[in-house]
Amino acid sequence: MDIHEYQAKERFVAAGLPVPPGRIATTADEARSIAEEFSGPVMVKAQVHSGGRGKAGGVKYAADAAAAREHAEAILGMDIKGLTVETVLVTPAEDIETEAYVGVLVDRKNQAATFMVSAEGGMDIEEVAETKPDAIRRLAVDPRYGLLPHQAYWLANFLYDEPGHVKQATKAIGQLYDAFVNSGASMTEINPLITTPAGDVKAIDAKMSIDDNELFRRPEIETMRDTSAEPPSETKAREAGLSYVKLDGDVGCCVNGAGLAMATMDLVKYYGGEPANFLDIGGSSNPDKVVAALEIITSDPNVKAILFNIFGGITRCDDVANGIVEATGRIDIQVPIVIRLTGTNEELALEILEKAGFSAYTSMDDVVEKAVQLAAGEG
Repeated sequence: MDIHEYQAKERFVAAGLPVPPGRIATTADEARSIAEEFSGPVMVKAQVHSGGRGKAGGVKYAADAAAAREHAEAILGMDIKGLTVETVLVTPAEDIETEAYVGVLVDRKNQAATFMVSAEGGMDIEEVAETKPDAIRRLAVDPRYGLLPHQAYWLANFLYDEPGHVKQATKAIGQLYDAFVNSGASMTEINPLITTPAGDVKAIDAKMSIDDNELFRRPEIETMRDTSAEPPSETKAREAGLSYVKLDGDVGCCVNGAGLAMATMDLVKYYGGEPANFLDIGGSSNPDKVVAALEIITSDPNVKAILFNIFGGITRCDDVANGIVEATGRIDIQVPIVIRLTGTNEELALEILEKAGFSAYTSMDDVVEKAVQLAAGEG
């Protein structure tokens, strides 16, 4: 789950990081009032779950409150990579001397939280990694001990030469790690971490992604979810307890179990098709889940055929069959459905489907090949 910049900064402040003050506004007049309170130049920043806000015109410098209102009026309602800006952050403009990048993310290869720091701040770290790999220093943190002081110093010393900056950055890096761990984050970054002519080190931007598996332990972060920034299908899937990822193909897949779902998508590709989604109904499905799954799949206009591939272990095949029958009676489905059901209560499931006018395959290859043919307008 991504959270907005202003929300990430709240987590940073809780960890003690040096973050300039700021307040959010949903109208241009609110932005002006906030700017007047800060009584000086401010930045007006679009709050959307997207990078490249500055390039899209979503981050503006305002010399006074009137300019802040003007910029907020232009930014609110703006479309940035398909997302509508509904909120702006108004924060005092800083006098920037240098910009650096500091980030920490879960690295699956190292099986550890890994820091990446670079003195090339204010730009995409991916671009820096590609064009100037030596400009990045990395450190994998041993989860048994956490980030040790000398490691934070080693990272900070890569960013700055001035001892005062190094000292402040060392502290800030340790605080960033605390914010990362205490938030259950999968990625946290400051871009840029700045120095000012007065010698201060400050985090003037914040980005944070939370591991969904951590949210049950952190209900206060769950409340930060902005469903308006999510595709409706993903919101519906989460509420129904489904694992769903939209893809670009035309074969809608409804499968139980992540491993079987991946194998099914591979087989769709093998037979020349393209999966439209990853959708795992889980190991203890019920008819309502299947109904929700079909509603999600059919909401994608690219889907030309729907493929059910169910291996009943904990999942009962008759539950899935009842879900298919109920969903097709409730939803006007205009694309063909092909079904494979095998395992627990398989015979009962086949009876349910036959009464409703459906048939089911037993071979995984046969059902996937048929779905690909139907999606292509064949068969």
